[in-house]
Amino acid sequence: MGISCISVLTYKPDHFRICHLKKEVKIYPRVIERIEDWPIYLLSKDRQNFVAEIDEETTSRILQKHKNDVSDLLVKTIYQERIRIKESPWKVDPPNERSFWNRISNKLIKKSLDRDDPESKAVNEEILHKIIHRYSEEIVGTFQIRTFKFAQRFLTAFFNRIFNAVVGKSISAMFRGKRNLYERLNIVGDVDTVRELFKHGTVVVLPTHSSNLDSILVGYAMDQIMGLPSFSYGAGLNLYNFGPAAYYMNRLGAYRVDRRKKNAIYLETLKTMSRLSIQRGVNSLFFPGGTRSRSGEIEKDLKLGLLGTAVEAQRAIALGGSDKKVFLVPMVICYNSVLEAPFLIEQHLRITGKENYIRLKDEGTSVRGWFRFIWRFITTSSDITLSVGKPMDVLGNFVDSNGRSFDKNNNEIDVREYYIANSGINEDRQRENEYTKLLADKLVERYQVENVVFSSHLVATAVFQMLLHENPKLDIFGILRLPTDEYIFPRKNVKEVIEQMKNRLLDMEKEGKIRLDADIYEDSEHILKKGVWNLGIFHTVKPLRLTKQGDIYATSFRVLYFYHNRLVHYNLSKFVQWKGTEIEALKIVDD
Repeated sequence: MGISCISVLTYKPDHFRICHLKKEVKIYPRVIERIEDWPIYLLSKDRQNFVAEIDEETTSRILQKHKNDVSDLLVKTIYQERIRIKESPWKVDPPNERSFWNRISNKLIKKSLDRDDPESKAVNEEILHKIIHRYSEEIVGTFQIRTFKFAQRFLTAFFNRIFNAVVGKSISAMFRGKRNLYERLNIVGDVDTVRELFKHGTVVVLPTHSSNLDSILVGYAMDQIMGLPSFSYGAGLNLYNFGPAAYYMNRLGAYRVDRRKKNAIYLETLKTMSRLSIQRGVNSLFFPGGTRSRSGEIEKDLKLGLLGTAVEAQRAIALGGSDKKVFLVPMVICYNSVLEAPFLIEQHLRITGKENYIRLKDEGTSVRGWFRFIWRFITTSSDITLSVGKPMDVLGNFVDSNGRSFDKNNNEIDVREYYIANSGINEDRQRENEYTKLLADKLVERYQVENVVFSSHLVATAVFQMLLHENPKLDIFGILRLPTDEYIFPRKNVKEVIEQMKNRLLDMEKEGKIRLDADIYEDSEHILKKGVWNLGIFHTVKPLRLTKQGDIYATSFRVLYFYHNRLVHYNLSKFVQWKGTEIEALKIVDD
């Protein structure tokens, strides 16, 4: 008889709630004490010249790439922009959008379309320059010291007061407590080396991307814990639809990225902005995956556009005779639970399976969702870890605290030599495209190494792999259509699978292939309890629950699949002796 109702044993939250002992967190002093000396502030002061430089560089590059088809490029861009305005308008769009593109279109038709003479070429260049300038003005933000200090004081005090109220279990504790939100964030990795690199060049931080909260948490950690100056970072233009967010992001160093715009002129303007910013020494943060990981996996297919700007910037710096370098710092953001997981996995399945899945609301894009995430983050024991990877140069070589590069045989190398041809440093875009691909491969490799495995990741992987093993003839879409109420995962069997996977992870850690959270060193019983508790802790319904007998059942195979995917590339199932786990008893079938 199929299971239709399962009684649930809920472990008391106090077992895994916040420890009332204050966690010691190392707080670093400021790398650059005076905000007036921060590169991002200096760039903002010179914004007008910076925008003009972007305009000139972008125009030059596009004219070089499209010598014979500028008119066609303009026609295509105008067409795409008109479609965008009609089909996906946003509140943040300028009120003169339609009139601007109508004027551009009319001028193109009247004065240069289907003509090939000096006058028409001049008109094309004029139109191109106007479009680029409109884009560069939209993209480039500012950095206001007063706004930064206010946001820093207000947000830090706000979140700390909420944290103290929760820990003290009273409203009065909000004002008398002395706890800080950073006690919930774990920073692992060689932070000292990263801090030293600010003396030797420009630092570009490249995090993985799982949630819309990533930027907030990374920014908070780098400011409040690591003592780093503010970075230039990309913010989706859609976030500017919310007035207060637009006000602050406009003044806190964010540059705006409109993912609706796919035309070549916009993308070239965005890349030129990034390259010139890095050349000017402005430290940058962007997500090379391009967007949140829909599948739950750590990114393996990176976008090469912005990544390539770091490679190009290093060449330009060397060409200018400077010995400064561009340093890349991979960072893996590790959550027990991702706020938007149900929405993200639905999107992934619709794209990959081309099925008509029910569209779920993206909790991570609403202000209410963000505050709910912060509240649950503060009120639960589920910490978040930022794993700071080993710094590299733009060719993927590791660097030391003095900025020196070393190859795989630990021989010191000079990065400038990789840009030399015909007895001098020169621009070679084909060569630099290859360097960018190699760099992307290296980043993907480092993400896997710097990843921190939580108990929730291990439990989700163990249970979902048991489900896969039980149904070897089904593809993933068949697996996800299985009814959850027909499967119970016996506690003993789950613990056995966890133990075998854990042993493989311990071996990998010794080989320097992964990082493990402290819970993974505990016995399988502890890992199971902690993993089930933490898994989906920010969701209305957790993907795994416990029966009265202590066995495990799933409420959503799709959400469980999302969390399982975090460790999918490590092939842990190959190290499990399935025969001994007696998983054939998993399925409860009708009598």
